[in-house]
Amino acid sequence: MARYTGPKAKKCRRLGTNIYESKKYDRILEARAYPPGEHGRRRIRESEYLLQLREKQKARFMYGLLERQFRKVYEEANRQSGVTGENLLRLLERRLDNVMFRAGVAATRPQARQLVGHGHVLVNGRRVNIPSFLVRPGDVVTLTDKARGLLNIRHNIDTLDRKVPAWLEFNSGDVQVTVRDLPIRAQIDVPVREQLIVELYSK
Repeated sequence: MARYTGPKAKKCRRLGTNIYESKKYDRILEARAYPPGEHGRRRIRESEYLLQLREKQKARFMYGLLERQFRKVYEEANRQSGVTGENLLRLLERRLDNVMFRAGVAATRPQARQLVGHGHVLVNGRRVNIPSFLVRPGDVVTLTDKARGLLNIRHNIDTLDRKVPAWLEFNSGDVQVTVRDLPIRAQIDVPVREQLIVELYSK
């Protein structure tokens, strides 16, 4: 299955939430708070399965994963001790591309994925080009000299009004992200009911 490259506004309207965490899509959802298509305004009774599937799709599209990638993350979350749903979100948040997005170095997660994939990101001084790389407490994430000089990166840092979560510490001058701790559920601000995802995969 290929990565979704269609209209983002339609996907947000279909799922009923701003999965791309951009103010532009908040405005679109306010103006057209119903699914796209000829019958979008009709109210339909949603089955339990449909509700569970929608929550999974929200998380999958939000973090930009293919189905097999998302399933693999879920299986790892299920193997860990603790609450599976919270483990799932914690693993997704710890992805290196997501850390770049959360810090405001990248405007979008696809941009963050490209930044990592092109070898512009260093973890503890070593180049890491795997977007799914999981950061750990104490890790220091920086950019290569070339990347720090990119105009779009500097523009993102100077203009994005993004609140950096408490489990990360961002030094905008050095473009350096320090992982202070593992994220807890209260620090993960995503519109996803993770328990429904667990119920879907538990069937």
